[in-house]
Amino acid sequence: MIGATEVIDSILAHAQRLAGADETIVIVTDRAEASLRWAGNSMTTNGESVQRVTTVVAVVRRAGSAHVGTVTTTDVDPDALAGVVRAAQTAAATARPADDAFALITGTGTPVDWDDGPARTGADVFGGIAGALRHGFDASGGSDRLYGFAHHLVDTIWLATSTGVRRRYTQPTGSVQINAKRGDASAWSGVSTPWFDDVPVEPMLADLSTRLDRAAHTVELPAGRYETLLPPSAVADLMLSLSAVMTGRGAQEGRTAMSAPGGGTRVGEKLTDMGLTLSSDPAAAGLECAPFVFTGTSSEMMSVFDNGCDIGRVDWIRDGVINTLAHSRADAAAFGTARATGASNLLMTGGDAGLDEMIANTGRGLLLTTLWYIREVDPTTLLLTGLTRDGVYLIEDGTVTGAVNNFRFNESPLDLLRRATQAGVSEITLPREWSDWATRAQMPSLRIPDFHMSSVSRAQ
Repeated sequence: MIGATEVIDSILAHAQRLAGADETIVIVTDRAEASLRWAGNSMTTNGESVQRVTTVVAVVRRAGSAHVGTVTTTDVDPDALAGVVRAAQTAAATARPADDAFALITGTGTPVDWDDGPARTGADVFGGIAGALRHGFDASGGSDRLYGFAHHLVDTIWLATSTGVRRRYTQPTGSVQINAKRGDASAWSGVSTPWFDDVPVEPMLADLSTRLDRAAHTVELPAGRYETLLPPSAVADLMLSLSAVMTGRGAQEGRTAMSAPGGGTRVGEKLTDMGLTLSSDPAAAGLECAPFVFTGTSSEMMSVFDNGCDIGRVDWIRDGVINTLAHSRADAAAFGTARATGASNLLMTGGDAGLDEMIANTGRGLLLTTLWYIREVDPTTLLLTGLTRDGVYLIEDGTVTGAVNNFRFNESPLDLLRRATQAGVSEITLPREWSDWATRAQMPSLRIPDFHMSSVSRAQ
């Protein structure tokens, strides 16, 4: 298999020779992947794989419009590249005019590591956690059954354009998720980790055991509104749902919860008096991610014409006020605002209280673990529904006294921010529901005085 930069050079040469497009964008991703799984206190499977994904974007400009064709392949045969380029150019020639058309940016130099090979990972990255897990298997004496998996991806991304852009980034993405079961009780713990050199397996197992102890006493509660503590993982899932609709075009066109009544957007609206800030930042410590746009297709969050543009910190909500929405360069020009592109992480500021302190200051309420099966009910209000999972606990007089049944909830993240009365310490966390595609989050716990449990759920 030839190197990624050789692939890029070949594609750009083919594009120039075929002359079926005015501009060409090439994205090559070399992915190394490793996984480890366990079930019933026994390691079950592990594996490694490597893959290359090559995306060719052809841009045809005519009569003041731009037409885009994109073709993606996992074929690593150099002889197949000309066909991929030809297919992209053909697709562009027959595409409708792009609504987000804009000039491609021009190059500013070549990274010093441009020609270096890709980063790799393998099963040995799990050596530390595997040993700790085996100790956990033995320590449980069979009373607790441990299930779960560890997953590591290392993507090396090259971006090149016919206008001279050359950018490269290595993105590690890792997570560990552990489910512990004792009888009918279940508890979950998960962490995100870029390189598996900081996974606190022993504390995770101790916390799981504590929560299973709590489930020795169970209480049945009806549906209703309860004072509820949302831990960082649950807050992350809800805020990710909010961030996904913070798009300028959708808001301007009256299609989203960010649309203002009567027209325009809700930028400038105050959501909370707690001064919370929701941001994305590719340089955030422990949550680093690609600092430039690379995409083969346009969406309301980013444009193919912005490939290579820098991504910096964006405050979506600043000091409790909706601050900005996502805009490509084309949308920014159309709506008279600044370009804003989100990085692949999400952070929210918090307060000074730890979750234990928040529990101690609760007279009677619920402590959640995670949310799952989250779905949108009403896009105009961002009303969501979903289920609680792997532990809902009753707090009485500042102490967790037992576990309660699961619920279906109906809530909007926007309304939750309005009604929240306390934010705890902000900490790096793993979203449970959205962990397949979003692992880089930092969130506080939130106290909601009247979280809406709309019905009892028997799901486990």
